[in-house]
Amino acid sequence: MLDMLIKGGTIVDGSGSAGYHAAAAVEGDTVSILRGDVSDIKAKKVIDATGRVVTPGFIDVHAHSALMVLHDPKHLPKVHQGVTTELYGIDGNSYAPFARKQDLDDFITLNAGLEGSPPIKADWSSVTEYLARYDRKVAVNVAYIVGNSPIRIGAMGWSNRKPSKKEMDAQKGLLRESMEEGAVGISTGLDYPPGSYADTAELVEISKTAAKLGGFYHTHVRYGLGDRFLDPYREALDIGRRSGIPIHLTHMMPRAVYPGSSWKLVDMVQEARDEGMDVTFDNFPYAHGGTRLVYFLPHWTHDGGVRSIYKALRSPEARERIRKEFSIGFRESWDHVWVTYFKHERNKRYEGRSIAEVAEMMGKSEVDAICDLLLDEDLQTSFHAAGHDYALMPDFATNDNYMVGSDALLIGDYPPAMGYGCFPEVIGRFCRDQRKMTLPQAIRKMTSFPAQRLGIRDRGLLRDGFKADITVFDYDNIKALATRDNPKRLSQGIDYVIVNGQVVVDHGKHTGVLAGRALKRG
Repeated sequence: MLDMLIKGGTIVDGSGSAGYHAAAAVEGDTVSILRGDVSDIKAKKVIDATGRVVTPGFIDVHAHSALMVLHDPKHLPKVHQGVTTELYGIDGNSYAPFARKQDLDDFITLNAGLEGSPPIKADWSSVTEYLARYDRKVAVNVAYIVGNSPIRIGAMGWSNRKPSKKEMDAQKGLLRESMEEGAVGISTGLDYPPGSYADTAELVEISKTAAKLGGFYHTHVRYGLGDRFLDPYREALDIGRRSGIPIHLTHMMPRAVYPGSSWKLVDMVQEARDEGMDVTFDNFPYAHGGTRLVYFLPHWTHDGGVRSIYKALRSPEARERIRKEFSIGFRESWDHVWVTYFKHERNKRYEGRSIAEVAEMMGKSEVDAICDLLLDEDLQTSFHAAGHDYALMPDFATNDNYMVGSDALLIGDYPPAMGYGCFPEVIGRFCRDQRKMTLPQAIRKMTSFPAQRLGIRDRGLLRDGFKADITVFDYDNIKALATRDNPKRLSQGIDYVIVNGQVVVDHGKHTGVLAGRALKRG
């Protein structure tokens, strides 16, 4: 007797090929495909998928859930989108390895406005110990990529300087050890100190180590570089050429501030691939994204770590320098930058409001409002902002080198909407409503293509012998319901989600099952 039989549906297997009618059989954590009449086959659980689409579980290649999933192991926002696997450690901001407990605590404080804080004592140091916090304890599978920030901190501290040869060797050693313990590559967030203090040559050197071990380079590019448009991506591709590492350009978005020219980004990717490079990219299907509020502070305020940030915010002289150097970047105005995630009740009135509104309520300039909020909230406040060209996103998503990465923050009362709606938005709007791509093409971008990028060999396809990560949805009714003003609405149309052969969502309701595994390289 089978453990589970999913019958009557249309299987879209993740390869990009057309869907077909067959049944999916599950034994333990493994799937097999059954064609023909299955009426006589017995199973402990039978799912009638008539009128539904049966696909591999979706894989999010840019997830900021690493600490929040420990608060809510059921992970409702993501499993109700059909997600069964997430990549943690992106943007150079990962939580292992950290040999010194104080460094880990400080890094969690620094990154709290992006990923929150853990509900448990952060007492791990190695990648192995860290990944054990997820294995069979959360609802989704976790893949891990090590950020260059922790290995830089471990090798040379928090300062803005070039590494010595000894320190460079130490970074390589920490990276090698992390990948031997399961990390799939190296990530960078070159707007986030201290990882952003690494220059191109330093990144080439650590990438050579990752490449030798079969890893890839996942990068939030250095957006302030050169022309602030193409030059940041040129640096990333240069790192790939000089190190031989595959390159993944995360949240590569069409920008509203560059009307008519955003296609040059896609052209650059294709030109690099024509040279023989392995280059891919992701983005999310929304016009606004978010990160930690300390993002706006000049990088010199971070030189030396968290204590240096507090010192700069409290110093009248440093505050004056901050005012002179402060930049809103590519964003339109402070009216389109909204804040969230406050721990003090006195600041809850600012939830979901724009920086312009908050500054007016506080009777201060926008810069001083931001600085004072960061001091009062121990740096943890988050923001999200408009600035991406939504009109071009569906066409960007049709590119063969594109996959889906939510970049989803799950903190505060008003997080960005993609935390609850990213994958259904691509299927329901880009695919079904706008017909920018076929359903098999869309599913490939969410399943086998990211699995290939991450080196997950037994997931991402519905094929005999693959792991039973499966999503069953109603194509006619799948829809993202989250909006900027109401961002925490769960998506509709996801009927079943199965992780490692266990049902996590049944008839659209979470079962409470925590079947996720830590997926390690190789």
